[in-house]
Amino acid sequence: MDINFVATLGLALGIAGGLAGSSIGTARAASAGLTVLAEEPGYFRQVIILAALPMTQTFYGLIFSMLGLTGVLPAVAELTPLKGWAFLGIGIAVFCAEFASAWMQGEVCMSGIVEVPKTKGAIWVHTMILASYVELFGILGLVFGYLLISMVAGLPI
Repeated sequence: MDINFVATLGLALGIAGGLAGSSIGTARAASAGLTVLAEEPGYFRQVIILAALPMTQTFYGLIFSMLGLTGVLPAVAELTPLKGWAFLGIGIAVFCAEFASAWMQGEVCMSGIVEVPKTKGAIWVHTMILASYVELFGILGLVFGYLLISMVAGLPI
């Protein structure tokens, strides 16, 4: 197997995890939003914002993949099999972080959306805060992933 392919695949997994997780998380939250809006259309602003929150992990995955593919990988003097497989392993970890973070953030947002009409909108800010806790894992996946691929590549951090 070509080691360049292995390394490229690993670095591309960040965006794949973000896309997959964001799709699931947003779909879950938006589905709950439709139910709420059918009964209470006045909560559109709160629903649309909460349903959109899980999309951010797609951007974190994109940033990881683009930094890796355009900045780190071309800067590697010699791509050894160990470095290539390390990029794949790190990419799998970033995939998991972005995927799980977006999906679970969608679950938190879905729960908050369901409660918005019951609380007359009072739960909206609380849901945003709680959803940001889950978002942190997507941010950490990006940051730790980038630091690790930079270390493997031998770049100064």
